[in-house]
Amino acid sequence: MLPDNYTVKMNEHTNLLELEEQIYHLVENDEPNVYRNLFPYDEVPKIAFNNRVVPNDMPEDIWITDTTFRDGQQSREPYTTEQIVHIYDAFHRLGGPKGIIRQSEFFLYSKKDRDAVDKCLERGYQFPEVTSWIRASKKDFELVRDLGLRETGILVSCSDYHIFYKLRMTRKECMEHYLSVIRECLECGISPRCHLEDITRSDIHGFVLPFCIELMKLQDEYGIPVKIRACDTMGYGVNFSGAVIPRSVQGIIYALNKHAGVPSKQLEWHGHNDFYKAVTNSTTAWLYGCSAVNCSLFGIGERTGNTPLEAMVFEYAQLKGSLDGMDPTVITELAEYFKTEIGYEIPPRTPFVGKNFNVTRAGIHADGLLKNEEIYNIFDTEKILNRPVLVAVSKTSGLAGIAHWINTYYKIPKNRWVNKKSPLIHEVKKLVDGEYESGRVTVITDHELVEMIAKSCEKLNLPLPGTGHFLDDIESQGLLD
Repeated sequence: MLPDNYTVKMNEHTNLLELEEQIYHLVENDEPNVYRNLFPYDEVPKIAFNNRVVPNDMPEDIWITDTTFRDGQQSREPYTTEQIVHIYDAFHRLGGPKGIIRQSEFFLYSKKDRDAVDKCLERGYQFPEVTSWIRASKKDFELVRDLGLRETGILVSCSDYHIFYKLRMTRKECMEHYLSVIRECLECGISPRCHLEDITRSDIHGFVLPFCIELMKLQDEYGIPVKIRACDTMGYGVNFSGAVIPRSVQGIIYALNKHAGVPSKQLEWHGHNDFYKAVTNSTTAWLYGCSAVNCSLFGIGERTGNTPLEAMVFEYAQLKGSLDGMDPTVITELAEYFKTEIGYEIPPRTPFVGKNFNVTRAGIHADGLLKNEEIYNIFDTEKILNRPVLVAVSKTSGLAGIAHWINTYYKIPKNRWVNKKSPLIHEVKKLVDGEYESGRVTVITDHELVEMIAKSCEKLNLPLPGTGHFLDDIESQGLLD
């Protein structure tokens, strides 16, 4: 039974009266609660349901934060200072005037790290704001302050796996330690961003909520915002309605927001992709009351990686119905930069950035593209990403595939595209078929196709594609679409 003195107040977001939430107190236990019923180490983890459903509550403002230079660097060789500044500049352009890419976090351990921070700060951008990630020591807090940073991330592991097995503390000892560190941070005038590591294996009601309630008290005491980053460190989070916490993303966000009183603008979700759920879980966090999702460019991060930043650009646009000033062509520029300047190979079928993400090989698909590009392209990728839809020529491409390749490779205006009835297309098709009849299994390269086209044009006494004379000749034969 609820006590009579629980307050009833109006929720200005829903315009409904709500009863004050239960206050959660720290639950001490002699043995760690590792949820062995959900996480049997010698079996695949289990997704259990209790059918307790929480409402959608997307904040009016949502945004993206970046961990490319922190979590993203932990899984690869470090970026040079020049590379960091180049990528940071690109994030500024990508995020647009509204600063949808709101913050970017940096290590401060080495001189190179601090040099990169200095150079990025010299840019004078409002967004992305430069923040840091540090060890929890007073010396490091002073370093953050001396660099002129307003906010820093602090690791506060919250599952019993970490509290008992890594830190070798009790819950009470751990909470007292964390609170003393956060207080030191606030004493330095720095806003702490508390990284609740391994939240999807933690005791939400017995440790996480009591801890966050105390953090909100410290916020009130010092008048400095305290942020909460919910870290799905092992990728266990699920977005299924009615799933139990600690695996329920919406359950975690609802609890932090409603039970611990953490405002949406101070909540952030940090996902990992161990179970292919980084993107959907991040979007779910937005939908249920979390303003920020933390991402890494191209998903580069520990083990299977983090939530890809470029993916959340398009999740944002789909949810809000607008890019809100973001410039997604920068995503294509960054993909090219990583390939040519950094030497990083993006898997070819990676959405939005892989070299084959909007390339089709099937002849029937190529035929559809020739008739209407919208049939087999997700959106106008040329306009939005500066990536025209392409056809790769292989055994199954057919006449339509070859025609589409010529039209796109030679940048022929769409109102003068060559159709598959052209003698040139038939002549090239014979050469392509000859390759596969002789046992070839690989795709025909662009260089090979250019040679085949030149050979065919010579045989047919046609100018080379891409010239006005070529199009005039084709048009005179009624072979333009």
